[in-house]
Amino acid sequence: MKTNKIIYWASTLFIFLFDTVMPALTSHTPLAVEGIRHLGYPDYFRVQLTIFKVLGGVLLIMPKVPVRFKEWAYFGFGVNFISASIAHAVVDGFGFFMILPLIILGVLIVSYVSYHRLNRQRELTLA
Repeated sequence: MKTNKIIYWASTLFIFLFDTVMPALTSHTPLAVEGIRHLGYPDYFRVQLTIFKVLGGVLLIMPKVPVRFKEWAYFGFGVNFISASIAHAVVDGFGFFMILPLIILGVLIVSYVSYHRLNRQRELTLA
């Protein structure tokens, strides 16, 4: 159980820092504004995406959140990473910016699987 906790918290903290804290602090910078514009999205999408990333990250990091809310947060981040990869592939072609969201999606999957393992272990110890 200790190994699963370490894996869960390490992967979840990575997602939280990379896709919640960073966008919350940098989404208003000229580089972020130009990045969204470069992909063909309107500026309001950048604001909307940042709000949803912050809400999803908070749901993932808080321990007493119901499973259903965490499931939606995981789903939202998964859609975000897949969509980012597709957008970069269409606009820029194959490259680092297309691969990076898929790598982070892998970290998200590790967090998701370890979260469910922890829940299963807790249920077994309570039974």
